[in-house]
Amino acid sequence: MNKRLKEIPTFTTEEEERVFWQTHDSTEFLDWSKGGKATFPNLKPTTQSISLRLPLWMLQSIKAAASRQDVPYQSLIKIWLSEKLDELAKSRNQPT
Repeated sequence: MNKRLKEIPTFTTEEEERVFWQTHDSTEFLDWSKGGKATFPNLKPTTQSISLRLPLWMLQSIKAAASRQDVPYQSLIKIWLSEKLDELAKSRNQPT
């Protein structure tokens, strides 16, 4: 069966487009069976710089740990924060 697809409207703002797709079924506008795998090789995760004050002894300990693992200390901090967030998420999802 060859379903006639509706034409996707032109949007003036991203917000207008967001509202449209939240209230419309995309299968009326696109034939997903003809879709392919998309790759976006140049995308980078969105990051934001922050300023964090640490006691000198703590920063020195972090730098020493990072040196032992042969990673930049800021990367090690991000790894540790990510691991802790994963732990917290898992503990919240477990029945008490």
